Amino acid sequence: MRLSAQLAWLAAAALLILGSPAAAAFGEYHPAPRYDEEVVTSLYLPMRDGTRIAVSLHRPSKDGRPVEARLPVIWHHTLAIDAARTGPPPPGLASLTRQGYVVAVVARRGNGASFGTRRGYEDFTEGFDAYEVTEWLAAQPWSDGKVGMFGCSNTGEAVMHAIAARPPSLAAAWAGCFAWDRFDGHTRGGIIAQFGTGPSRTVEQDLQTNPVQGDESKTLLRQAAEEHLASTNLLELMKGMPYRDSYSTQVMSRFWYEVSLGAVADQVKRAKVPLYVQGGWLDDFRTQGLVTMANLPGTRVVIGPWRHCRNEGFDLQSEQLRFFDHHLKGIETGIAADAPIHYFTMHGAKAGVWKSTATWPLPAARPTPVFLDGGKLTNRAGRNATPFTVIYDTPCPAEPVGAFSVSCHPVGGVSFTQGPLKADTEVTGHPIADLWITSSAPDANLFVFLEDVAPDGTITVVTDGRQKASLRKLNPAPWPLLGLPWHRGWKEDAADLTPGEPAQVTFDLLAASYVFKAGHRIQITVAGADYRERAQPRFTPAPTLTVLARSSVSLPIVK
Repeated sequence: MRLSAQLAWLAAAALLILGSPAAAAFGEYHPAPRYDEEVVTSLYLPMRDGTRIAVSLHRPSKDGRPVEARLPVIWHHTLAIDAARTGPPPPGLASLTRQGYVVAVVARRGNGASFGTRRGYEDFTEGFDAYEVTEWLAAQPWSDGKVGMFGCSNTGEAVMHAIAARPPSLAAAWAGCFAWDRFDGHTRGGIIAQFGTGPSRTVEQDLQTNPVQGDESKTLLRQAAEEHLASTNLLELMKGMPYRDSYSTQVMSRFWYEVSLGAVADQVKRAKVPLYVQGGWLDDFRTQGLVTMANLPGTRVVIGPWRHCRNEGFDLQSEQLRFFDHHLKGIETGIAADAPIHYFTMHGAKAGVWKSTATWPLPAARPTPVFLDGGKLTNRAGRNATPFTVIYDTPCPAEPVGAFSVSCHPVGGVSFTQGPLKADTEVTGHPIADLWITSSAPDANLFVFLEDVAPDGTITVVTDGRQKASLRKLNPAPWPLLGLPWHRGWKEDAADLTPGEPAQVTFDLLAASYVFKAGHRIQITVAGADYRERAQPRFTPAPTLTVLARSSVSLPIVK
């Protein structure tokens, strides 16, 4: 019997002895743990250039000793080896080790206990590091050679960079809340208007993270933290790259292209790594996740009623384990026969239902334009232009600082409202704003909000879009884009507004799935500023914007 056949027979026998988890439905995979303890060790792993990278290993154990079996490995490329302190929480490390995985937590260079500096925001230097780490993990005596990755937010970006580097042993990846294209994701519409501009830590903050074992005095940790001071200032980097083709002297490259997955799409496709994308209807990167799915056939997607990297009310770890058990252990978990897209349709702000589909956008979602006419939404182009003066200081006291893309009804701007709905109305897909405006200033940051107005007057923001007017020129998209409008955003594309002269600005709002209840009203609000803006440009005096009557928003209404 050949060795491969012997291993397959032994694996089958082990499943018969230990019990094989039955195939399960979405969110309902709960196999019994195989181990009840874990042992944690940490070390420095030198990279090709000598930079020491901190690695924490979590291994299943019995009686305080690591088990001898070769097991698949899942790892997290994050900001510190005690990852829960520095970013969105990963899947429960203990629960993964008890299910028979070795889990590695790796601090990216320039972060936590790792040495080196962070060049820009996750450049492909970190992708090359991920290649080395993946292959090192696959070659260890406690590894069976199959490696998976997970991450969300900046660690989701790290997962995608690892895929682009194409390590041969990477067999499955779970990535949440990241950007397929960095310019579109991080300066949506050419505007820096989200709370996060990337991880930045002081020496004191780095010293609060765990050191590698053997460095209990934190001598090496302090040396690493002091090296980190030479890292790129990320907000200044973004401010210095207002166009997609901007050249940054800070990193000596056209950085938006250097770090965008779209620029290396062929590499990512050739890797053929099974991918599961996590998103949330209250997260700024949800459309980017759907664009990734459109570009990488076979990708799975889950989008819940969640903020950035959150999953309240749903056992996300169950779905993660179902995915990894299938691809790393070859277990029949039911995921192969399941629909590739699971999404939660929100029934108002607090209720809803899970649905699934094989295609996106939904075939049943019909683009239905509503026109902006003197404070009202109408079914036909109206006659009334609506002027307003931009208010730059637009607080949002109801929202906690740090919530990506969770928007609130702006203090400034103008609203257009329908009469009460006679029946529940579902909007699922990508609303498209087609604004005709005039301005008294040479440029404008335009924000459009789709809102639900309850009978008591309470306003819930369903989704929003934004676009810098000077970057309004439309171009053919360089990759599949779900039929959405695309702005190349090169410096040569920028065109100022001529005061008083009408200009058309077309852009998408972030994807949504939301039911407006009968008796509620659909509302569109247009503003010239947003409370999330960073490095906000201001004109003095504050400009007057006029929304012309031919303006509309196309809503994907599901009949």
